[in-house]
Amino acid sequence: MWNRLMALLKKEFIQMWRDKMLLFILIWSFTVSPFVASNGISMEISHHPYVVYDQSQSPSSRELLSRFQEPYFRLLDVVYSNREVVEYLDSGKASMAIIIPPDFERKISSDSPATFQVISDGTISLSATVAVMYVAQISGNYTLDLIEQRGFGTITRQSIPYINTDSRIEYNPNRTNAWFSGLVDFISKITMVSLLLTAAAVVREKEYGTIEQLMVTPARSFEIFLSKIIPNIFLIVPLSVVGLVGIMKGFYGLPLAGNIFLFYLVLVLYIFVMSSLGIQIALLAKNLPQAIMMMMFLLMPMIFLSGTFTPTEAMQPWMRWTGMLIPMHYFVDFTFDVLLKGNSIYYVWPSILGLVVLGAALFVSSSIIFYRQFSK
Repeated sequence: MWNRLMALLKKEFIQMWRDKMLLFILIWSFTVSPFVASNGISMEISHHPYVVYDQSQSPSSRELLSRFQEPYFRLLDVVYSNREVVEYLDSGKASMAIIIPPDFERKISSDSPATFQVISDGTISLSATVAVMYVAQISGNYTLDLIEQRGFGTITRQSIPYINTDSRIEYNPNRTNAWFSGLVDFISKITMVSLLLTAAAVVREKEYGTIEQLMVTPARSFEIFLSKIIPNIFLIVPLSVVGLVGIMKGFYGLPLAGNIFLFYLVLVLYIFVMSSLGIQIALLAKNLPQAIMMMMFLLMPMIFLSGTFTPTEAMQPWMRWTGMLIPMHYFVDFTFDVLLKGNSIYYVWPSILGLVVLGAALFVSSSIIFYRQFSK
């Protein structure tokens, strides 16, 4: 068995080494891609461009506007008409406009409710939502400062009835978005590359007609499958070390709080599971373009139903149950639990069990499809 398997593995490594484009995709996926994802995707606003139409031109309006500062907001221009406001928003040069009415100072001086208008471009809904939250916080703090400064008898900020919220952020206290974005991209690239490498290897055998030649050799079906999966492990694991330790920890300070040895053991299991799925895709596809289309058809639902961006608890019941059939769901939970929370195997064994069950099911079903196709 070992001699046959080693001969097949040698063939697979030679074919991979000759495919320069494939090697480029591998290196890019685990070096440049996590770096770009950590830098380019942000859940916070930075230098949010806005314009001001201050019709009050008063000390109170200037005090309010002085609170919209860098690095969160960036003042583009001070305009003097509604037409200019519309032009900035329609052209996309500004993402937000602040309009202060003429009676702003008078209402504040007379202790009447004063209002100002914020118009936000909702085209990019996430940044628009975050920007409006920042504006609400700035407005609330400004109101409290006015109450304290103007006196109103003995009322101070400390004497105003309010609810004090004592929040504590665990596992990512500084809310470093690069940790989340980088890990999501890291998991997605492992999933995609594991599928792509295996599917491409099997489809290539089918297109060239060499898979029939393999069938007449003493090699058994599971040995042929292992020869397609093992090279993935030997390529992806070292490159993942570069991406995780070199990029994520080296550049962005990802803590790697848990047992890194346990993580890479389960990573090998996850590569095996996704490679088994890649084999099944390749067996059902007639050529490589068709295999890639099938892979992309599966990849996006897998990402969204796995709980990567939305917790599974917030999904519809049918979506939550569907997500439990997706290997990526278990690996996402495992990765965040181990690398960020530092959890031991006592907490993550359900995720490992889910990967084992799905991996066995995919490997067996792929073997059945392979036997039915090529045993005739």
